[in-house]
Amino acid sequence: MTVCTPDLKEERRLRSQGYECVAGLDEVGRGAWAGPVTVGVAVVRPRVTRRSMPPWLRDSKMLSEARREEIFEAVGAWCQAWAVGHASPAECDEWGMTEALRVAARRALAGLGQTPEALLVDGPVNLLRHPDDPFAGEVRPIVDGDAKCASVAAASVLAKVVRDRLMRRDADHYPVYDFERNKGYPSPAHQTALRGYGPSAIHRRSWAFVRDLPWCGQVWSGTRSDDRGHLGEMAGDGVTLAPVDERGLVRGADLLGLPAAGAEAAARGR
Repeated sequence: MTVCTPDLKEERRLRSQGYECVAGLDEVGRGAWAGPVTVGVAVVRPRVTRRSMPPWLRDSKMLSEARREEIFEAVGAWCQAWAVGHASPAECDEWGMTEALRVAARRALAGLGQTPEALLVDGPVNLLRHPDDPFAGEVRPIVDGDAKCASVAAASVLAKVVRDRLMRRDADHYPVYDFERNKGYPSPAHQTALRGYGPSAIHRRSWAFVRDLPWCGQVWSGTRSDDRGHLGEMAGDGVTLAPVDERGLVRGADLLGLPAAGAEAAARGR
């Protein structure tokens, strides 16, 4: 498998066009069956260079959980500002994924403490497009942006680590689903637990898998998550995962007063 190292070409292109405050944005948890959908946003410093990028900064899916934890602090410090926003499982059910992603992105932007003039967004579509609540700045969707753009890769790592920590915390409350390992994605153990126990309070009950549970009289159809079969994880780069410090699980304030998820902002560099 070829692993791409992101660069700053797109960020520099935007700066050359007059946009001073440039940020990358990425989501995690879209294909999970439980837990929030999470969006990270990372603002790059004005005169940042590729040489200053933290080692191992790349698409979070290309890193093991242990490696992501290892570089988390360095990635956050490299950013001028960063924040993470969530939409809860109930909000995913109520609004659908497109709107839940947009709301999570808005919450992340609200947690920054500054408004980017331009955003690089991973994927082919603008997550922030909405007729009644448009984003005032420039938005540029970049296919495989988390592999190509350093700011998007940073947002990807920060969002993934924060969401993983939330899922490891919730694993203590719902031990049968193996959330500490699968992070809400449909691993075999997770699927087996669902067939035996049904969904928990943090499952997305409008997802198709609920209709296929045995107690609904249907058979599971084999739907896969959107993380290319890795169930939210990549393994094998030789790093041992350290125990989670529960005190640092979610740093910062819940800026919007959300009941189950909010915006975690980095204060460094402001």
